[in-house]
Amino acid sequence: MTREICLDTETTGLKPADGHRIIEIGAVELVNHLPTGNTFHVYINPERDIPIEAQNIHGISGEFLADKPPFADVADDFLAFIGDAPLIIHNAEFDRAFLNHELGQLGHDPIPRARCIDTLVMARRKFPGAPANLDALCRRFGIDLSKRDLHGALIDAHLLAEVYLELIGGRQIGLVLDAETAAPPPGGEDARPGATARRHAARPTPLPDPLDEAALKAHREFIDSALSGDPLWKKYD
Repeated sequence: MTREICLDTETTGLKPADGHRIIEIGAVELVNHLPTGNTFHVYINPERDIPIEAQNIHGISGEFLADKPPFADVADDFLAFIGDAPLIIHNAEFDRAFLNHELGQLGHDPIPRARCIDTLVMARRKFPGAPANLDALCRRFGIDLSKRDLHGALIDAHLLAEVYLELIGGRQIGLVLDAETAAPPPGGEDARPGATARRHAARPTPLPDPLDEAALKAHREFIDSALSGDPLWKKYD
């Protein structure tokens, strides 16, 4: 079983070094590349003001967060939810910097870079030169954005899960209709973590050749009439 967490945060600003804090965390659990319906979502009191520029992006005000818990009160639940699973994050260094700042304030170990799978990097490699923000990727893959008026951590985590599945090859990844037919491909296991190898059973009755002898004869006559000389491939008939 491969467990992954698609994660997003909202913050009061751009840099924790400037005193900005996390105000919302949303996370969506995937198992074998499929959403399980298990999520984590919390609003957090940053214990500071929220600049209007940030409010215009996510719509979250200081008044709304006044009665919400501080990060210290939700940290243990957050860490328990993510466990040791890989974290799927869009522009991972932004969220990781904020999470590590908050965790460091409480004496927790930082989240290592190697644990994060950055879908922004994946998208730029797959579609060089094309817009790679979350909205643009949702439009590229035909993912419904109608419920997203403003940025929100949980809805963005759900959208990110859909984008991630498309970036790794689509929703069919990891699905096997008949577990008895699953087998590693020749040469070893699939190199992609969590991928499920598939073996296709042979047809009981082979399909007929789509070209009968009359069609093959007509094709040879056409080639002979269209080309003069002594074509190289006729030497190997």
